[in-house]
Amino acid sequence: MPTSFLEIVELGDGEIVLQRTDEESEPLVRIRFSDESRFYMMDNGLEVAKAMIQAGIAAAAAIAEQGESESAHSATAHVVH
Repeated sequence: MPTSFLEIVELGDGEIVLQRTDEESEPLVRIRFSDESRFYMMDNGLEVAKAMIQAGIAAAAAIAEQGESESAHSATAHVVH
């Protein structure tokens, strides 16, 4: 699969999206803050969204890594509650 670059963009309506730079496809992530939360963030919504996206990517990588090590050690099914 070819490598694609990602960008974080704040749209005109205040929504912040994570999207591929080389495609016109649907955004991968959408973040929309309420007016109240924007007030408390004092115009730092883009920075908060960046931190949220970074944390999400790190969590997904950790989960994938954990899944790989578990599947290498066990062939039993797991139930997630």
